[in-house]
Amino acid sequence: MSEIATTPGASEVRSVEIDRRPTGFTQEHLDWVPWVEPIRVADADAEQLPLLAGDRGVGPYFRVLARNAGVLAHRSGNDKEIFYGRDGLGRAERELAATVTSRHNGCEYCASVHSRFTSALSKRDADVQRLLDEGNGVRVDERWDAIIDFVDALAANPPRAEQSHIARLRELGFTDAEIHDLVLSTASFSWANRLMLTLGEPEVPPRS
Repeated sequence: MSEIATTPGASEVRSVEIDRRPTGFTQEHLDWVPWVEPIRVADADAEQLPLLAGDRGVGPYFRVLARNAGVLAHRSGNDKEIFYGRDGLGRAERELAATVTSRHNGCEYCASVHSRFTSALSKRDADVQRLLDEGNGVRVDERWDAIIDFVDALAANPPRAEQSHIARLRELGFTDAEIHDLVLSTASFSWANRLMLTLGEPEVPPRS
């Protein structure tokens, strides 16, 4: 089995060590091991290189996605608008929707990233950890329960979301724009989870 690649130029197609496979959902940082060879930043062309600026050129995920630069450009634009848009739902609850969707789809890596964002933005680490531990059937409070139930139903295949979910959110004061943001967050991660689960797998980083 090959060693962990320590530079963007090293070969990174390998399997996760069995004893470093995550044993459950966690807010801890996870690595991600690709099954498809990422491009090297040094080999990126004029279309790919701007998409790998900054930290994106270090990890393997975006270097794998950069093999289809047009799709990555659209993906990055959508991500920015969905999670960083100024109007509508607060970002903590957009991240909660991403976490719930990732928990539903079994994507441990995405759940770890977006549960950390949810905790940091909401200051509700214990509630977020309960969601990861107990699953989307967890009961937290009226507002989060309504979000979790709607997102979980919408993420199902086929979707189980009904007008009653929308009515419940509206009764709690959600605007149409905020509900729209929940739909976008759920749709985005229903796609992102499947992509990440198809292209690689998560791994617990080595202890220093």
